[in-house]
Amino acid sequence: MLVIDRKSGYGGTKISTSYSYSTLKTEIYKAFIEAFVREAKAMKLKRVAAVEPFAACFSSKGVARTKLGPAVPTIDLVLESGVWRMFGGNSMVEVGKGVMCLGFVEEEIQEFKDEEERTSIVIGGHQLEDIVLQFDLASSTMGFSSAQSTCSKYFNLPTN
Repeated sequence: MLVIDRKSGYGGTKISTSYSYSTLKTEIYKAFIEAFVREAKAMKLKRVAAVEPFAACFSSKGVARTKLGPAVPTIDLVLESGVWRMFGGNSMVEVGKGVMCLGFVEEEIQEFKDEEERTSIVIGGHQLEDIVLQFDLASSTMGFSSAQSTCSKYFNLPTN
């Protein structure tokens, strides 16, 4: 499922800023949510009612804030030549007062831009924030790095 089938074109992972949040095929999504909720429970995070389009939501009351966002379980995307570690600033979405949700959606919920969406995983805009991506087309590789902080830590814009 994660490898692209050369005949059908199905599978694989893509990066798209056209998607607000990362989208996972149902089988992957269910396993991912289950694993994250298990780790969140071990960290004593309190689960609350889901807020659409998200399935896993938690109380943000009492959750420590770090320069990388809320202190929640990290998510490791294991790639061919490295690990892309996601912290709370890229994994969680504040959806209301005292409520944060895991910012990943199931494929049926996401509004697809293509008529025939075939990708197993689409890494969306929220997960790409504050990440530097470098594409080397000549060697067909992608590099990524994190500033180990979020932009909101550097830019305090005045509110009117």
